[in-house]
Amino acid sequence: MSTPTVSRPMDRESTTRRSSLPLAGLLLGLVSLGTVLVAGIGYRQGWWHFLKGLQIAEWAVYVAALSLVLSLAGLIRSHRQRRAVVTGLLGVLLALPVLGVALQWDYATRTYPPINDISTDTDNPPEFWDMPNPMAYPGAAVAQQQRAGYPDLGPLTLPQAPAAVFEHALQLVQARGWTLVASDAEEGRIEAVATSRLFGFADEVTIRIVPEGNGSRVDMRSRSRLGKIDRGTNARRIRSWLADLKQSTATR
Repeated sequence: MSTPTVSRPMDRESTTRRSSLPLAGLLLGLVSLGTVLVAGIGYRQGWWHFLKGLQIAEWAVYVAALSLVLSLAGLIRSHRQRRAVVTGLLGVLLALPVLGVALQWDYATRTYPPINDISTDTDNPPEFWDMPNPMAYPGAAVAQQQRAGYPDLGPLTLPQAPAAVFEHALQLVQARGWTLVASDAEEGRIEAVATSRLFGFADEVTIRIVPEGNGSRVDMRSRSRLGKIDRGTNARRIRSWLADLKQSTATR
């Protein structure tokens, strides 16, 4: 006759301790994700300065790192407990987006030139005329850094007449959800504001369309209102928008 196994209090206590690790990781993952959202919402609502919002987001990154450590530790120690494994995996999945964005920001800060005003024409940049605080292009030093960091950026030449290109450009600006500030078909000028998803940081965009030969030349300038660096955001915006404009005019 077999003797029933009696679960000792120390075994139960050890199991409970191991299963609490992934739960703590999950809760911290939720806190980190919520803190990032609060940081962005608070800035949009005017509760604090954007630097304070970024500081709050930085705290969220530290919480996410702790969440990842606890979740992974819980997965290792409680790998035979199905519920603990699921909880640990959820904690990892919540922590990774926050840490991923932080690593991306750090990489971009180290990789891209420390400028925030990008133009396809650095010799004669498109001007801002209708923005609340129109800023002149920073000058030769910034132009030199831009050419070194983004050698591929330049004007777009299209075979269509300026009037036709202007209509495509205006439709594309509106399709992007940018806030239209000014549009003048005769001048071939469009000014708009693009905002980031979370914090709503505003970047100013101006587009210039002029005749060139039998077609048109399109220049674009994008600058950030806040901060001194943009981590490559403005260059990516210009590159993407000009590619979409080229495709749009080619298919119609």
